[in-house]
Amino acid sequence: MSAPIGRLPFPPGLPIGDGWDVSVPTAPVIFPFDGTVVARAPVGSVPHAKRALDAAVDAEAATAALPSHVRRVVLSEAAARITRTRQAFEDLLVLETGKPLVDCRTEVSRAIVTLQSAAEEVARIHGETVPLDLLPSGEGLFGFWTRVPIGVVIGITGFNYPLLLAAHKVAPSLAAGCPVICKPAPQTPLATLWLADILRRALTDAGCSPASVQVVTGGADVGAALTTDSRIGAVSFTGSAAVGHRIARDAAPTKTLLELGSNSALLVCSDADLDAAADAVVRGGFYASGQACISVQRVVVLEDVIEPFTERLTTAMKDVSVGDPRDAATRVSSLIVPSAAARVEQWIERAVHDGAQVLYRGEGRASTVAPTVLTNVEETCDVWREEVFGPVVCLRSVSSVEEGFETLNRSRYGLHASIYTSSLAVAFDALRRCKVGGVVVNEVPGFRADNMPYGGVKDSGSGREGPRFAIEELTVTRMAVIRPGSVS
Repeated sequence: MSAPIGRLPFPPGLPIGDGWDVSVPTAPVIFPFDGTVVARAPVGSVPHAKRALDAAVDAEAATAALPSHVRRVVLSEAAARITRTRQAFEDLLVLETGKPLVDCRTEVSRAIVTLQSAAEEVARIHGETVPLDLLPSGEGLFGFWTRVPIGVVIGITGFNYPLLLAAHKVAPSLAAGCPVICKPAPQTPLATLWLADILRRALTDAGCSPASVQVVTGGADVGAALTTDSRIGAVSFTGSAAVGHRIARDAAPTKTLLELGSNSALLVCSDADLDAAADAVVRGGFYASGQACISVQRVVVLEDVIEPFTERLTTAMKDVSVGDPRDAATRVSSLIVPSAAARVEQWIERAVHDGAQVLYRGEGRASTVAPTVLTNVEETCDVWREEVFGPVVCLRSVSSVEEGFETLNRSRYGLHASIYTSSLAVAFDALRRCKVGGVVVNEVPGFRADNMPYGGVKDSGSGREGPRFAIEELTVTRMAVIRPGSVS
């Protein structure tokens, strides 16, 4: 399989400044399922990053001055163009990520909604008046605050949802009036380049410079060059906690928004709908082959329902099909690279060596980890305490809801958590008790509407995504204090 998608639907090279730099070396993008070449993609370098930064700084004033109606039209038109070519985007995502088709279809739909939501939020960027005369010194003064763009935004994305994550970086930036440079993961640059091309064409059609949206591919050296430049306004990063914290330290005092990892827990109470809870573990633990930061990883079950729940879960696992990600029936396929699969297999082996039992083990192959459910996993094991990022779920029982909350919170992560219960009181208690960015009741912790505030606490990051909330992060309040009598 050589370049199975045919000619790439965007120009060669990197979108830097007003054009595309074609003098860029290339490297193959590999289909994770069978190791064949999807296409060749540009590999940027530090000089490319510096050129993009210069162009973004030059475009900062013009981007900030874009009228609201232009920003809204550009984002709406980009959403429409992706909608018209959605099947091609889905096929491309399957090939560059190795993610099952069903998940790539969802990703495209969510990216479209993200662009549409950002377009709508353009009309809601505003400030308020402030009563300044609470002290006598403020008498006669008129005050109001407004929101202004923070400046150049650097968006760095992960490999698992390259189109959606890029949309969550680029769309709010444009809506806020900020030029943005996106750096995709080295394994998955193609969908991001296509998204940039669509947005740049929409900008050009609106009579604006395409330099407001740029992409620079490459490795960690490129990321460091982009994020440590003193001229930028903010960094928005999605990836591992270790890398995110390093970026935040190196970028200081620049504002950093971090969407990091997790090992999301699902708590099953005694009064839960056990069929629904078991289905949630299957749906939430194995979508995207487990390569999602809010997939179900830790399942905590009240001991008085552990046996019937385990029976239901074991039965439901038989429907988790493993195979070619291009097949619409596939639910688990290859991980992004063979080394990722090897790591997950090692974690499983270590957990079993330390006393865990294998409740269920499906079929696997090469870089595909078999869907796995482990029980009685020690909390010190990596598959429990770290982010596994693979198709593995760990199950253990607790004696009370109180112990369940304590077990759920006993993690350095805190992105999303889920609880299954029929008690409204317990549900509201979970909202108060769970130390996470989002509590999901009677649904998978992986549920995310792209217009809601999304982010974590502890090692799961800081800041919030979702167009409205990201726009707030990417703008700053500017206070105006006016004494009308002094203005001529």
